Amino acid sequence: MPAMLPVPADSAPRLAGVLGSSLASLRGVPNTFELPRVRSAVVVLVDGLGAANIRARAGHARFLSSRMAKRDVIRTVFPSTTAAAIATFATGRMPGEHGLVGYRVLDAANDRVINQLSGWDAGVVPETWQRTPTLFETARDEGMASFAIGAARYADSGFTRAALRGAEYRPAASVADRFAEAGRLLDAGAEGLIYLYVPELDQAAHAFGWASERWLSILELLDAELASFEPRMPRGAGLLVTADHGVIDVPAERHVFIDDRPKLLEGVRHVGGEPRCVSLYFEPELGDGARTALLDGWRAAEGHRSWVLGRDEAIAAGLYGPVDDAVRDRIGDILLAARSGIAYYDRREPNRQAEAMIGQHGSLSDEETRVPLVRGGAYSRA
Repeated sequence: MPAMLPVPADSAPRLAGVLGSSLASLRGVPNTFELPRVRSAVVVLVDGLGAANIRARAGHARFLSSRMAKRDVIRTVFPSTTAAAIATFATGRMPGEHGLVGYRVLDAANDRVINQLSGWDAGVVPETWQRTPTLFETARDEGMASFAIGAARYADSGFTRAALRGAEYRPAASVADRFAEAGRLLDAGAEGLIYLYVPELDQAAHAFGWASERWLSILELLDAELASFEPRMPRGAGLLVTADHGVIDVPAERHVFIDDRPKLLEGVRHVGGEPRCVSLYFEPELGDGARTALLDGWRAAEGHRSWVLGRDEAIAAGLYGPVDDAVRDRIGDILLAARSGIAYYDRREPNRQAEAMIGQHGSLSDEETRVPLVRGGAYSRA
């Protein structure tokens, strides 16, 4: 049996409720986070900023740390990775419903593993692969304005089409430029939903580690922008700051290579997921006995430092929320979710650049799954 999972109660506040609560507050109706009625809502999602990361660097993030009370820490999704989490944030649905169940997942129809952030093509159409309406579409259909502010390179990406459709995209290059654009929208009297995306911390964590000076300098910049932006907001505007996941640093000496166990890869057709949460997909013709033997083998080999789960176990545990039949095969037959400070790699991969990454996420640890929900503007006066 797998090690006990750190799954919070169903009633635990989650990332899935953030944008929906903001939309409800614009309508003036009750919502999950008890947000008061506002005329405009600015929701900032910072990629890769966990609650533990803020607490550990509180002196460098005085705005964020001073506002992050106990009620202002929520849970992201499993796996704790950007594609799954932002799609949940944008739809209000769990990964098993919207279908983005990880970073690299099986596209069974084309017998391949696809990257959910950058691997979109004619074989996987964003508007149908991501199966549920976005909350931006809901706002649009209700006659409410919604905007997404981010880097120009994301404006028409497959992932943007999958997760942010319905919003008017406003490109802005830097963190400061994005807050300036949000300010212009508010100053112009925009009423509705304004989403602002900050990827720079996650990028710095992957390249240099979240304990690096580079990461810290970006955190200070972000915190200063927030501290400057909030006082300039109109009285009827609310501010929320959240994240898709937290980050831990994994040095090279903590890398684990799954190809060191070739016997446990016999019968495995595809390897997906990411270093902190590997998905193994069986050969379709593999028999039930061989499938059970592989799961037992991986559990014996890695169960001391990872949660090792079969697909049915993960679904039964509710890790993906309700799982649509069309989504089921996208989830790995075996999942290796790191419990200790390790990262898994496969040296058979033709491109091994990912092994240079220091900052990591994807698994179930508190550091990866607990994220902030900091309230400002009209929301802080509730």
